Amino acid sequence: MGVQIPPGLPFLIFWESRVREKIRQLVEFLKEVRSETKRVSWVSRKQVLGATLVVLILVIIMAIYLGIIDLIIAAFMKAVLG
Repeated sequence: MGVQIPPGLPFLIFWESRVREKIRQLVEFLKEVRSETKRVSWVSRKQVLGATLVVLILVIIMAIYLGIIDLIIAAFMKAVLG
């Protein structure tokens, strides 16, 4: 009588080695990400706030412009269609 290997054991051993390899790759990736973020030249808070203000002002201007265009087109369509 020999040693019997459970039917799913080879698959589990193979699966475990694959999972361990994926975890190792993930850990290595995260270490590289951390290292890379230390080299990034981050913008200052003042620059971020300034850019945000510019974007907000442009969005408001465009909203007003498009609102006026919409009113003009609506008035024209009402005049044409009755």
